[in-house]
Amino acid sequence: MFGDLRSIYKNDPAAKGLQPFLYPGLHALVLHRYISHPLYKLRLFFLARMVSEIGRFLTGIEIHPGAIIGEGLFIDHGHGIVIGETAEIGKDCVLFHRVTLGGTGKHAGKRHPTLGNNVLVGTNATLLGPITVGDNVKIGAEAVIIMHDVPSNSTVVGAPGRVVKLNDERVHLKLEKTREP
Repeated sequence: MFGDLRSIYKNDPAAKGLQPFLYPGLHALVLHRYISHPLYKLRLFFLARMVSEIGRFLTGIEIHPGAIIGEGLFIDHGHGIVIGETAEIGKDCVLFHRVTLGGTGKHAGKRHPTLGNNVLVGTNATLLGPITVGDNVKIGAEAVIIMHDVPSNSTVVGAPGRVVKLNDERVHLKLEKTREP
């Protein structure tokens, strides 16, 4: 929880005093980290899902109990966020409202995105499938990335998503397709 709090103060210039304790993103993460995910790991799936649904009702943020979330996640204006069961989020990431880390419905096993460390995902971005997003990536608002991996140290914009910056150089690259279902 302290890493998540530090992340709020680091990423939100409006965070002052005790205000971050009122943030729904923090509430959703606390419920996930300390109740629903541990219940899921104990294979108490119904109870885990019940807690996550209560969290969704209270915060507007849907985090499946099976999702793996690294320390320091900052959920800004989190309403409408969806994080799927096999999603993995690295350390020190930022998700803005209406981000979806979802599946395509065509995969078994690993079905949701994996985000590296220091990834920023802009408002209303949609990432679908068992894709890998490298470290230090920025994904623009309303970007759509379906079944394409994203290289580290890049910036992706548009629908469909395309790389416009790689290792601090301007580029125009199409994303490479991930494995098929």
